Amino acid sequence: MALSLPTERLAGRPFDPPAELRERPALSRLRYPDGHTGWLVTSHALVREVLADPRFSVRPELRHLPVPGAPGGSRPAPPGVFHVMDAPEHTRYRRLLAGQFTVRRMRLLAGHIKDLTTEYLDVLDKHGGPVDLVRTWAQPIPAQVICELLGVPYAERARFQEHALDLFRLDLSAEQQAAAYAAVHGFIAELVAAKRAAPADDLLSGLTGSDLTDEELVNIGFVLLGAGLDTTANMLALGAFALLHHPDQRAALCADPGRAVEELLRYLSAIPFTVRTALEDLDLNGERIAAGETVTVSIPAANRDPGRFADLDVLDLLRPAAGHVAFGHGIHQCLGQQLARVELQVALPALATRFPALRLAVPAENVRVRTDNLIYGVHELPVEWEV
Repeated sequence: MALSLPTERLAGRPFDPPAELRERPALSRLRYPDGHTGWLVTSHALVREVLADPRFSVRPELRHLPVPGAPGGSRPAPPGVFHVMDAPEHTRYRRLLAGQFTVRRMRLLAGHIKDLTTEYLDVLDKHGGPVDLVRTWAQPIPAQVICELLGVPYAERARFQEHALDLFRLDLSAEQQAAAYAAVHGFIAELVAAKRAAPADDLLSGLTGSDLTDEELVNIGFVLLGAGLDTTANMLALGAFALLHHPDQRAALCADPGRAVEELLRYLSAIPFTVRTALEDLDLNGERIAAGETVTVSIPAANRDPGRFADLDVLDLLRPAAGHVAFGHGIHQCLGQQLARVELQVALPALATRFPALRLAVPAENVRVRTDNLIYGVHELPVEWEV
């Protein structure tokens, strides 16, 4: 019998995947809201197997999504929207973009992230609590990093950030969302034209020397914005929430931010799932997957697989958590994962060090989590501290 994808989390356990996922076998039938019957994968090994298998496609016109109201895919990906393309189209874009995520650029951005973090913590210090950490810290830092990456002029960054953050708000009407989309799309189009005319030392400028069209460049900019803003913002907010819930872990965070961030990525898994569609009949874990059937892989379940991680429900920032699939696996593994790591490794220890007495301003059970969104996180994170 096919069951629906569990999304509800247990009261008082906001960091744990839905309990029903624990009861599902490694591969089981899944009923999709549009009536499609496909599959759910929950084991770490099978998730990696599916994500690495070229017989499974990411193309949006083939897929079904496992949550009600999620945007479906009825058309092929537009030019430049490389994250939902298969090889060889995906390979072409990935190769061009990989050359822009250089060690030098990441180092330059690391210094910028440190300065940004200090700037926003200064604002928090002057403001005093209580304050929403999502709006004042978790969202603006990655938004400004994206501005730096894309080469948005300083004078335009406030306007760009305002419209970009509106793309991910859940309290806007469809008309307001459309207006935000049009504003950001138009802004990036203007930015591409400016980089064509006067290239600088940024990612978009670096791509103008390729054979990419303006349409491709605009869409690439939009993909990078979506991938680098909302996911990182939610990981920052969730990471802060988890550390407030586990204050004994702060010392480990500051002692070894690199290891600590890997464990937070495993433990929190802000991306609840990703989907693939079988391009041909194939066998998986003893079951026959028919061509055209969608397979949903559960990232949180894979990262809490007892066959891969010991004491899987314990947040242990000293744990060697290498091998998690928070950034995916295979050729579509997150292109900007190193940048996301730098943001988390800089911003979270800085917050813990600057505000050692930071605490929630509301009971933990009153923090509203985002189970109604394609990326897990919190709507707000009210905090306060001793002056």
